[in-house]
Amino acid sequence: MFPLERRTLGSTKVSVTSAGLGTVPLSGFNVGVSYSEFEAVIKAAFDLGVRYFDCAPMYGLGKSEHFLGRALRDLGIRDQIVVSTKCGRVLKPASRTPKLDTVYGIEWVDPFPFRDTYDYTYNGVMRSFEDSQHRLGLDYIDILLVHDVGRAWHGDQAEFYWNQLRESGYRALDELKSSGAIGAVGLGVNETDSVVGVAREFPIDCALIAGRYTLLNHAPLDGHFDELRSRNVSVIAGGIYNSGILAAGSKAAASTYDYQRVPSVILERVRSIEKVCERHGVDLPTVATQFVQAHPAVATVVQGAKSTSEVTQNVHAVSARIPAALWQDLRVFNLIPSNAPVPEGGRSL
Repeated sequence: MFPLERRTLGSTKVSVTSAGLGTVPLSGFNVGVSYSEFEAVIKAAFDLGVRYFDCAPMYGLGKSEHFLGRALRDLGIRDQIVVSTKCGRVLKPASRTPKLDTVYGIEWVDPFPFRDTYDYTYNGVMRSFEDSQHRLGLDYIDILLVHDVGRAWHGDQAEFYWNQLRESGYRALDELKSSGAIGAVGLGVNETDSVVGVAREFPIDCALIAGRYTLLNHAPLDGHFDELRSRNVSVIAGGIYNSGILAAGSKAAASTYDYQRVPSVILERVRSIEKVCERHGVDLPTVATQFVQAHPAVATVVQGAKSTSEVTQNVHAVSARIPAALWQDLRVFNLIPSNAPVPEGGRSL
């Protein structure tokens, strides 16, 4: 495997490895995970060269931040890695807080006894940030991302929360960055439109965008990624397997596409991509990973893992060689657009 390259976010001094580790699967997403299992995955990722770890108050309702902070202390690696967490949600005791109805309806396994409430105001951002510092046990957080602001998550309430951010939330973000409490500021969302909208209003450095630019989704090539590059906003690409179909493939019984049943048209497209992969002797996850990583707007690819073997697979997918002919075939069969950037020299840069 090739060593992981480090890339700078926007115009900041924060640099991340070309592969990062997301902690959603380690926070009780569909399966219980003990602290010892959590720590083992963090250590495996670090040993393989990963130096960027992402978490959020939402993940396990506090669990991901508690566990990640403890793991960094137990392993003694805090000064060698970059941490991102999120704001926009404030956790409150489950016994006194109504449960939110959300688009994705996530049911965490063995979460902490809290519920999340939305708050993008100045006070909400500040409280969320300070609570995250306590859970992580960190006096400095490298990257702070505004979580799930936009229509994809909030629907008809989107404008209400947008206005909270505009009217006072931006001020909190500006104070945190200008004071040195955080190194970079951005968004953590499931839609590129939100990132472009915020970038036009407020100087963000980066955005973690989940599932919007993948081997199956190419919409950002129509202008959004070009605009983000012109504004010096780095993309942290998440959800690159579209919740499973590009990792497990078309034959897996439990594959999903964006957390839903796989549509027949998507399934057929995946089968066509798999045929090209088989012809060139490369597995589907590797092609899916390096397709995303090859775009110059993308600084890093963040992948989840719930076992050490999955971490190894993820890092291999970032660094394995892919013959140039594979990308040519994908273009010939109209499986990727002609203007989609692809890795040079058979591997990602």
